[in-house]
Amino acid sequence: MDRLNLRVLEVDDSIPAIRSLVLGREDGAVLPSFTPGSHLVIECGPRSNAYSLTGESIAPTTYRISVLRLADGMGGSRWIHDELVVGSHVAASAPRSAFAPAAVASRHLMIAGGVGVTPIVSHLRAARRWQRQVQVLYTYRAGFGAHVEDLEALAGDGLELFTDPATFTARLDTVLAEQPIGTHLYICGPAGLMEHVCQRAEAMGWPPSRLHLERFSAGALDPGTPFEVNLTASKRTLTVPSGTTLLSALQERGIEVPNMCRQGVCGECRIPVSAGAVDHRDLYLSAREKETNTTMMCCVSRAAGQKLEIPL
Repeated sequence: MDRLNLRVLEVDDSIPAIRSLVLGREDGAVLPSFTPGSHLVIECGPRSNAYSLTGESIAPTTYRISVLRLADGMGGSRWIHDELVVGSHVAASAPRSAFAPAAVASRHLMIAGGVGVTPIVSHLRAARRWQRQVQVLYTYRAGFGAHVEDLEALAGDGLELFTDPATFTARLDTVLAEQPIGTHLYICGPAGLMEHVCQRAEAMGWPPSRLHLERFSAGALDPGTPFEVNLTASKRTLTVPSGTTLLSALQERGIEVPNMCRQGVCGECRIPVSAGAVDHRDLYLSAREKETNTTMMCCVSRAAGQKLEIPL
C-alpha cells in the first residue's frame, strides 16, 4: 500500500473539541484522488486511525480532516490534538472508502450527527460537481457544529440544521416518508443516532440496499471466549485467549497480516476462512459476505464456536 509522507499545513481549533487539519506534501505536489466518503489512515504515534476526508477529491494538493477529541478513546485523537502543530510530519496510507455514493441513486439524502458530518462534506462536493439532487439533515450541539459553512455553501436550500434533538426526530420521520423512489440514504454519527435513523427508515419500508452507514469503529466489544485456530498452510495450531484478537495472536506467531485501523472498519486485515463459524464483529463486510462464512476481519472478529480453520 502506498505510504504518504505529509506535513501539517494548517490547524483550526475554532470548534470546541474538534481539530481540523490541512495536510500536504512538502513540495506541494498533487496527492492521490479519492472516492467521496473516503478516509485517510494516519499513523498516530504507536497506532493508526482512520479519519474522513472533507476536501476536494479530484487531484487534490491537500487533504483535510476534522478529528473529535475522545478522552476515552484509544489515543489517536489525543495524539492529533496534543502533538501536531503546523510543520509536523505525518505518515499516512492512500485514501480508501467503504462509504461511496451510489452511482444508481436518483437522489441523495444525507443525515449526520456531530463530527459524523465529515464524510458527508466530501459527498456534497461530488454531488455539486455532478449536479445531483441532495438533501442534508445535520444535528449537533449548539456551538459544536463542524463544517456548517461548508454545508451551507454546498447544499444551499437542501440543508436543514438542528440543535434540538426533539425537533430533529420529528422532522426525520417526515423527510424519510416523503422521499421519492430511487433515493439513497447516507448516515454517519453517533451509534444511537444511526440506529434510530435506520430503524425509522426500515419501519417505513426502505430496502437495506438504499441505506448506507459510515461507522467510526466497532465500539466496545466483549473479550470473547478462547478458541483454537488450525493454520493449514503453515501446519500450525494456535489458541486465541479471551481478550486477545486473532490478529495479535497471528502476529505473535510471526504471521504478518496487513492491518491499519484495528477497529473493524477499514477492511485491511481481511483473511480467508476455510472451516468453522465466525463471530463477525466488524463494520466492513456486507451481510451477504458474512453469511458465506469464508472471510473475516481478524482485528475484531472471533470464532463463533471452539475452532476455526484458516489457510495461512
